[in-house]
Amino acid sequence: MEVVILAAGMGKRMRSALPKVLQPLAGRPLLAHVLASVRALGAGRICVVYGHGGETVRARLDAPDLVWAEQSPQLGTGHAVQQALPQLSDGEQALVLYGDVPLIGVPTLTRLSEAAVDTQLAELASMTVELDAFFGTQVGTHAVTKLMRTQAKLALLTVELDDPTGYGRILRDASGRVTRIVEEKDATHAERRVREVNTGILSAPVARLRDWLGRIGNHNAQGEYYLTDIIALAVADGVEIVTVSPATVAETLGVNSKAQLASLERVYQASIADQLLDKGVTLIDPARLDVRGELVCGRDVEIDVNCVFEGRVELGDGVSIGANCVLRDVHLGAGTRVAPFSHLDSTRTGEACAIGPYARTRPGTVLGNGVHVGNFVEIKNSKVADQSKANHLAYVGDADVGERVNIGAGTITCNYDGVNKFRTVIEDDAFIGSDTQLVAPVRVGRGATLGAGTTLTRDAPPDALTVSRSPLQSIARWRRPVKQA
Repeated sequence: MEVVILAAGMGKRMRSALPKVLQPLAGRPLLAHVLASVRALGAGRICVVYGHGGETVRARLDAPDLVWAEQSPQLGTGHAVQQALPQLSDGEQALVLYGDVPLIGVPTLTRLSEAAVDTQLAELASMTVELDAFFGTQVGTHAVTKLMRTQAKLALLTVELDDPTGYGRILRDASGRVTRIVEEKDATHAERRVREVNTGILSAPVARLRDWLGRIGNHNAQGEYYLTDIIALAVADGVEIVTVSPATVAETLGVNSKAQLASLERVYQASIADQLLDKGVTLIDPARLDVRGELVCGRDVEIDVNCVFEGRVELGDGVSIGANCVLRDVHLGAGTRVAPFSHLDSTRTGEACAIGPYARTRPGTVLGNGVHVGNFVEIKNSKVADQSKANHLAYVGDADVGERVNIGAGTITCNYDGVNKFRTVIEDDAFIGSDTQLVAPVRVGRGATLGAGTTLTRDAPPDALTVSRSPLQSIARWRRPVKQA
């Protein structure tokens, strides 16, 4: 199987400088969704036909398994596939997809591909492979494979719509055989009443495709070379045309405007929500969830409204996520609770942690078991060991915090001198009083106590009280200033 993905369109209706196939759906470009499905098929070759913004598309998504073909100017879908033909092998089957149809599913593509191959020949090929393996030869395999390619069919993905406006209609004869596809602009009134429409997605033998595309013309309302014109040529050549329907209509929906993109986003998120519900996840409101990557949940996970999950997020058994949280590349241990309005990025926690509300953890944060990170606490590139807590208004950056440490309100690690960053080490059972500044590099010894308001510029010894304060003064007969008139 070789795959052609048409991704050259400008997308004028998007009204954006970003190429249409790079518009984001669930945090990934439209084209990236199509590529993910194709790779899951195990395609032998993937050719992307690019055009408008092509260099940007290539820079964003280029990979060793992709080949690229430029379409300039853009003269229709048939012309687009012609640009890919030099990259394809005549002995193979081609699958034609679209870079702006992101929800096409792997099972649907598998059925479409299989429909283009004679089932009896496929079974014969399977037996021949076993026989050749037994006798140590590939003669039979090559012979049957060649026969399969010459007998391959043209398979179309079609769908029935209540409102087919804008789509090419599938026309059939009295016996139900497909005869041709007519674009809406060229259709008669009667033809426009047909509800079965062409999705544009098809599978065909490369050699046949090469021949048909060399024979199509552009005598139509748009003056373009339509890929759909190969249907009539296939009929004339006696090639069997089969049709396959997708599991859902959403698999065939394309994106041509921001409104369509927003609509498809909700379709995608609804499908993710359904999958999570089927796995036992409690979603307070399935309509208010956004997964922009991969979300893996254990048993008895609960997610409140308006939460966003980006990258890969893993939630252990019994994890609870409060409303309006954002989690990116996070692993939360079992029993961890995240209170509302918290933002966790590239963070890993142990079990039974309590985070938030209004907490922020930045990349490099690792929390042990039972750690508390309270309201308006920020942690960055730090390790906080078991049972330690920073319950309010603190910043812990570039620090190694031991077990059972208490970090008081208003405490900050002063880890940056304007050029370099330094680490702070707080050993087990230390108590950091409120409004303390730890000027790194500095170490707080095991069991040490820092008095409130301390500015620590040297190591604090273990099991001792360290405090730095200016003398307290009271000034008699002082008067507050009076506002000038």
